[in-house]
Amino acid sequence: MLNEDPAPLRDPVVVAAFEGWNDAGEAATAAIAHLIEVWGAEEVAAFDPEDYYDYQVHRPRIVRRGGRRQVEWPTTSFHVAQPPGLDRDVLLVQGLEPSMRWRAFTEELLGWVAEAGATEFVTLGALLADVPHTRPLPVSTTTSSLALQRRLDVQAADYEGPTGIVGVLNQEAEDTGLDAVSLWVSVPHYAGGVPSPRATWGLLTALEEVLDTVIDTADLEELSRAWTRGVEELTRQDENVAEYVEALEEAVDELTSPQASGDALAKEFEQYLKRREGDGGSTPPV
Repeated sequence: MLNEDPAPLRDPVVVAAFEGWNDAGEAATAAIAHLIEVWGAEEVAAFDPEDYYDYQVHRPRIVRRGGRRQVEWPTTSFHVAQPPGLDRDVLLVQGLEPSMRWRAFTEELLGWVAEAGATEFVTLGALLADVPHTRPLPVSTTTSSLALQRRLDVQAADYEGPTGIVGVLNQEAEDTGLDAVSLWVSVPHYAGGVPSPRATWGLLTALEEVLDTVIDTADLEELSRAWTRGVEELTRQDENVAEYVEALEEAVDELTSPQASGDALAKEFEQYLKRREGDGGSTPPV
């Protein structure tokens, strides 16, 4: 069970990501870690790992803190952030996909955030896909909330099939009355190693629109350029990979109409201008 009761928060929105099946290239959990850092989020609660984790799957780690060694147990933790320019708190959930008792885990997590006053629940995920690194990495945003569909210009999810804890939480959050939003980024499967900063950046850019705020991503932008250069070097060294990437490019370009491309570029440029306004004009062009 959770080790702390929730404190009163300002109309909190939950943003959650989990290591494991839902986290290709660790893009989703890296997004949460980035938000904890740039927003100075404070940990306020954590699950008792005995309830939900198999330590042979998720091993504890020996770490050094304050000059002494100690055991760090795998768990899911909750951090509260008060982002500048946002008139509500953000409850960041950083965790591991549980090894057992998923229904109890889901019920306890959603019960805790509901008690904290949350009305909106955003999940982040990343999957390996047949997408080229030379094109914008697709980010899918879905929600069943009609108001959010209109505001974000997105559709309801229509996926059916196996799912991870992210899918379970998102559906159960919706069923309990929360406005649930799902963000998924596609990571090129031939470049799906850890880390994947460009995929993380893509998720955070989409999250800016959901939260209607600006997120400091200056460090990720430079890391993304370095990642792209590294993948391009990989493709130059392997003719088969280069041919495969070219085929993916052709497939993407055939599916993307000129009008759709123009709309996507216009939307991306709007986000770029918004970031420049938010950081005093220091964001470099991509």
